[in-house]
Amino acid sequence: MTTIPKISLGANGPQVSKLGLGCMRMSPVWGSQHPDEAESVATIQAALDNGINFVNTGDFYGAGHNELLVGKAIKGRRSDAFISVKFGAIFYGSQWLGLDLRPIAIKNFINYSLTRLGTDYIDLYQPCRMDNSVPVEDIIGTIADLIKEGKVRHLGVSEITAAQLRKAHSVYPVSALEIGYSLADRQIESELLPTAKELGISVVAFANTAEGLLTGDMKAPLAANSHLNHFSRFQGDNLVKNLEKVEVLKQMANDKGYTPTQLAIAWVNAQGAHIMPLVSMSRRSRLPENTAAMSITFSNDEMNTLNTVFAPGAILGGTYLQR
Repeated sequence: MTTIPKISLGANGPQVSKLGLGCMRMSPVWGSQHPDEAESVATIQAALDNGINFVNTGDFYGAGHNELLVGKAIKGRRSDAFISVKFGAIFYGSQWLGLDLRPIAIKNFINYSLTRLGTDYIDLYQPCRMDNSVPVEDIIGTIADLIKEGKVRHLGVSEITAAQLRKAHSVYPVSALEIGYSLADRQIESELLPTAKELGISVVAFANTAEGLLTGDMKAPLAANSHLNHFSRFQGDNLVKNLEKVEVLKQMANDKGYTPTQLAIAWVNAQGAHIMPLVSMSRRSRLPENTAAMSITFSNDEMNTLNTVFAPGAILGGTYLQR
């Protein structure tokens, strides 16, 4: 299996794997089926065994189920894993109710997370979003206090604006920004990515295949019960025209002897030494393909082709990433 290179999280920050493991799909999300728990735990452990030590979860994934899974996987080998936890989202069943970013809530959330994970510290702790309901200074200041107490090691942020990122970083040094980024979703290139680079903040990039659009497996129209039907990108002529662009990626993948998913991950990986592709997996069988993507390189012509076909704004319609 491919040797996974390291990345420094933030200026002079900790060294972690440049490929991250996203654990969200190991728990029921948006009403999905319950994955095989034993396979999920084995997948986390196999990732650790193969040099992927960045493990990403959220306290609201499966109402705490995801953290319990991670806790089982790292039991007896806590030092092998760098645990990233998001907090702040409030759900009732699978219904999104909003955010709670009050300092009193954050202090409550982390106690539950530490218990479920079976650890006395979290490596990277981050609000899942910010909605201006609570001042940035109060949110970040609370995490800074948790760092002083030893319950958290490093500060992260997720899905925020460039202005919010500057504000957060001015309160306490931000190590990592978690944000959606792919060939199909490049809106962060105009302001947010340059801001993170300027401030020395690493980028943890999720949704590398744009909700499956770039896998090469999607067909139009989608199944009637697909949650993706809520988003204009996957509706009607938008989806048809978007899939025509994906044909270019499929052809390039075929020519190079890889899958479209691998090229999608490789493109994100190639965007900078400070950018980590965060790939969701729930089965060990996905590890070889996803780790092999980290060694893929592109010629200048290939990169120019991808950047032209998938230029910012080329993909029609939006998803939650463009809210």
